[in-house]
Amino acid sequence: RLAVISLFILGISAFFWRPFFIVSGNMVPTLLIGDYLIMNYKPAEDLERGDVVVFLHPQSREFFVKRLIGLPNENIQMRDGLLYINDVPVEVEKTDMFMQTFEPQGPHDMLPQCMNGTVGLGGDCMAEQWIETLPNGVRHNVLNVGDQALDNTAVFTVPAGHYFFMGDNRDNSTDSRVRQNMGGVGFVPFEDIVGRADRIMFSSAGRSMLAFWTWRGDRFFKAVE
Repeated sequence: RLAVISLFILGISAFFWRPFFIVSGNMVPTLLIGDYLIMNYKPAEDLERGDVVVFLHPQSREFFVKRLIGLPNENIQMRDGLLYINDVPVEVEKTDMFMQTFEPQGPHDMLPQCMNGTVGLGGDCMAEQWIETLPNGVRHNVLNVGDQALDNTAVFTVPAGHYFFMGDNRDNSTDSRVRQNMGGVGFVPFEDIVGRADRIMFSSAGRSMLAFWTWRGDRFFKAVE
């Protein structure tokens, strides 16, 4: 069974793109560490606000996955943890708390951030969860762990020919809110766009896709929204 699933996934990947595993928690709850994606190649001009996009970091040339928030010539700002686009706050509504087990995740044994402090291995790690509605009607969940430096920013004016990206796990994402010379993503030029994340083909909470006891069957073939 494992061999069949592995061959199927690799075959799909060869057609769409190279294998792409999520190895960090910056897009939780939309993408979890250990999710395996396929993507659709899309020209930058065909992307829409709210798309989850694969792109190359303008300096390191590593692959990143984040949500498209700001379009060319727009003003983006965070005020007290709330996103403003062209000086207008986005709509948000509170939903159920997001909970995950406090344990090492993925190949790098990363630990989640918890708003309820140090809970100990195996404990319930909690974060506030909000539904954010972007100006074009795209709705998605974002997490809040607590007051962080990036909850309040200056106004970012997106240059022509560039995009502004953010992670859904807002307090655990070094994204366009951070300049490239400080380790962030900064503004991403159109030519560095690879495509739109389309679907989670497979997901494993362990260090390897071969650890079948850690598979998340409810995420197989799940659309990325």
